[in-house]
Amino acid sequence: MDKIQLLQERKAKIAEAGKEIRSQITSLVDEDSFVELSAFSFSKNEFYGEDAAGEGVVTGFATIDGYPFYLVAQNFKVLSGGVSKANCDKIAKCLDAAEKNSTPVIYLLNTLGVQVGEGVTVLEGLGKLLMRSTQLKGVVPQYAIVDGEVYGSAAMLAAIADFSFFIEKKSVLAINSPLVLSAKAGKNLPKEEVGGAKALDKSGIAAFEVKELSEIKSKISAISELLDMPMIDAELNEPVPALNEEGVTAETLMSVFENPVEIGSAYEKEIRTVLGRIGGISVAAVVFDGGEKGVELNAAKLAKIKDFAELACCYQLPFLTFTDVKGMEASMSVNNSRAMKEAAEYLDMLDTIDTAKIAVVYKKAIGLGYSLFAAKSVGFDYTCAFANAQIALFDGVQGALVEFGGEKADKATLAAKYADENSDPVNAAKDGYIDAIIEPQFVKQYLIASLQMLAK
Repeated sequence: MDKIQLLQERKAKIAEAGKEIRSQITSLVDEDSFVELSAFSFSKNEFYGEDAAGEGVVTGFATIDGYPFYLVAQNFKVLSGGVSKANCDKIAKCLDAAEKNSTPVIYLLNTLGVQVGEGVTVLEGLGKLLMRSTQLKGVVPQYAIVDGEVYGSAAMLAAIADFSFFIEKKSVLAINSPLVLSAKAGKNLPKEEVGGAKALDKSGIAAFEVKELSEIKSKISAISELLDMPMIDAELNEPVPALNEEGVTAETLMSVFENPVEIGSAYEKEIRTVLGRIGGISVAAVVFDGGEKGVELNAAKLAKIKDFAELACCYQLPFLTFTDVKGMEASMSVNNSRAMKEAAEYLDMLDTIDTAKIAVVYKKAIGLGYSLFAAKSVGFDYTCAFANAQIALFDGVQGALVEFGGEKADKATLAAKYADENSDPVNAAKDGYIDAIIEPQFVKQYLIASLQMLAK
């Protein structure tokens, strides 16, 4: 057989099968930067009697705004993006290269599940792939783009990834088929109501929801800049006078960050998890957005904080909290939930973070809200409080009276002890638990000074 002719035929078949997915890759990466790997691998699906051109997945490396990445893109045009043992082996080979070269990975996921006919063999392949991806966690950043419908075990890649992107009106993610889930629910649900970003608001998977693929490029570039250069030179910024005004909000606090990127803004909105710079130093910050009342904790909120603390730990970012927390929500459903377990796991993760941990009490730190997010004894290196903040065991006199309602406590004494004027930061500061009581407008200067001293 003419080897040149065979090469030309295979190239033509690969080009035709991968036209759409290569177009997707081109729209995501820098022009002419994509270099494909293992392009000529073929296997045959015995069940359908068809070749899987390129194993139904495109792998390679490219740059985004000059930052290098390895790419894994499932080709839906080949057996509906069906996952096979060979498909998994090809992806795992790409992940090996990413680890060897300390280069982040981007997955473009689009599959209806496994290729029929492989049986347990494909399950071994999936086990290998998922474990390989898990082993990369904290070694190199992983980004997953749900680039269509993703069903079955491959959906786990989006859960393992550090940052997962959903595209409006296109992305659907489910560990089971939406048809199966609809049948179990006893109703015919649209795919988006089963596995769209809004439908998965309790899963903690969707870090971002965007309107189109092109928006993802700038998000990945911004995160890469933060993770790749944790500290750069920058001068102290001017004060933020708006913070001295009454009724300071979480939105106003966002002005202390330079070019912040909020992660997971579509779910648990009272917990804002932010990557950004303060004085040129990259940080991971939790900003509690409780409005006028303050945040009450539950399992979902604590899980979001714990996962974000893990991200800070993985990539050696200083961990900051801007606290406005009243403690655990007082309800039967929260009491009988994973809330306490999530709090315990968060503390374990906090103990693992070996770079700077800094707390700013900008409104309330009540009870467990103080212990978890501001206390020296749980590892915070530097804790400061706005002059008008509230730090106390209970949220005011009424809270204390309710707590001790069945005891022979002196109600007048309780009222005096937990009155607003005795719940200011001064009482915590006099025992050495608060390092500084500050004018809110100068918070950025205090943070920069402490970061410069503590950040590694």
